[in-house]
Amino acid sequence: MCGIVGIYSENPEITAEIAYCALFSLQHRGQESTGIGISYGGEARVHKGMGLVTTVFTPDVLKKIGNGKVAVGHVRYSTTGESRIENAQPLLVHSKVGSIAVAHNGNLVNYWKLRRTMESEGRAFLTDSDTEVIAQLLSAILLENDIVDSLKLLDARLVGSYALVILYNDTLIAYRDPLGIRPLCIGKADFGYVIASESCAIDSTGAKLLRDVKPGEAVIIQEGDIDFVKVTDCSKKAFCVFEYIYFARPDSIIDGKSVYKIRYNIGKILAEESGIDADIVSPVPDSGTTSAIGFSISSGIPYLEALIKNRYVGRTFIMPEQWLREKSVRLKMNVVKENVKGRRVILVDDSIVRGTTSRKIVDLIREAGAKEVHFRVGSPPIVAPCYMGIDMSTREELIASSRSIEEIRRTIHADSLAYLSLEGLLKAVGAGEDELCLACLTGKYPIQIPGEV
Repeated sequence: MCGIVGIYSENPEITAEIAYCALFSLQHRGQESTGIGISYGGEARVHKGMGLVTTVFTPDVLKKIGNGKVAVGHVRYSTTGESRIENAQPLLVHSKVGSIAVAHNGNLVNYWKLRRTMESEGRAFLTDSDTEVIAQLLSAILLENDIVDSLKLLDARLVGSYALVILYNDTLIAYRDPLGIRPLCIGKADFGYVIASESCAIDSTGAKLLRDVKPGEAVIIQEGDIDFVKVTDCSKKAFCVFEYIYFARPDSIIDGKSVYKIRYNIGKILAEESGIDADIVSPVPDSGTTSAIGFSISSGIPYLEALIKNRYVGRTFIMPEQWLREKSVRLKMNVVKENVKGRRVILVDDSIVRGTTSRKIVDLIREAGAKEVHFRVGSPPIVAPCYMGIDMSTREELIASSRSIEEIRRTIHADSLAYLSLEGLLKAVGAGEDELCLACLTGKYPIQIPGEV
């Protein structure tokens, strides 16, 4: 998942603060570590730490990291590489061509192959993150090539998903992989430009959204001049459907589509496909909230909160350890007992991945006196692992990969269970199968995955 930002500001004194605001708006995309790199007179400085944006970047730290026109930033959710400070981004490389700081959202399928090749050539690595491979490759390629040719050569080596923001001396570079798997957009403000994973980060800085970075396209900003460069041809698109289902903030625009509207449509279609008599519709907050509103309006069943979320506990799905996810459920959710006691409750959630959290939530509602608990899911069953940026790496941890819907229903202790159909999801998103990556739902991957048919 992860969140990335790139800033070009004509006022060097506010660059760090702009990066901070943008990263704070992307905190939902990663909570393990964060970092900001700033170019000062062509020399890059990076400050990073474990924890949340507000924890790492105190007012004193923001003052100390220096001024500069160009900055890149990152919030991390680990897929390749352990959750430790060495893997926090941006990753900084010093070479004969100068300073290069890279922030990456995505996951390289050929990471280990690239790394072993580079190690055999004598390169040493300080992290176990695929982002370091990107940084080292780029630094070597830039020795003999200009920026555009370097990106072309880099792209030819990488397989997987990679939205990048790169600080190269005093130049800001952004690049989105040819399939466009991970989102990236750009906005303009009086002070300059903001590039970010989501439009909500652009909004937070006071900038105005210009457009999405196209798949296979680079954005290069040098001394206030901006160029959009087509780096590689794109024969197909594969936007990650889970950005619309879960990852993105509902107030974001992803590839020209309103995330809020899509989730609202998901709820409406879900009610049409799997309606049932009940007394209230309640979301599993927060990712199920918008779909629950759509479900309520479509079904005519009142919307009422059964669960209240503790806003100071992070997103359980992106926590790095299973025991943390399970422990955090009771810390994160509490039941409004008077809303559920003696009532038939429909719970609407965005997805079921492992099933452990869903079971605990259903049990909480039952313990509070609910008469019935019906679980409705705003996506089709997740049946295959993701290799492109979501921490769902094995089929064994996916409950739907080996169980029927009825078996899942019994496992999570619900009275009934229904998922959104694939056709319903495509209708809600307003896109065809040839535009989206649906691999986790269908097992059909947009790129060749070692070990997968």
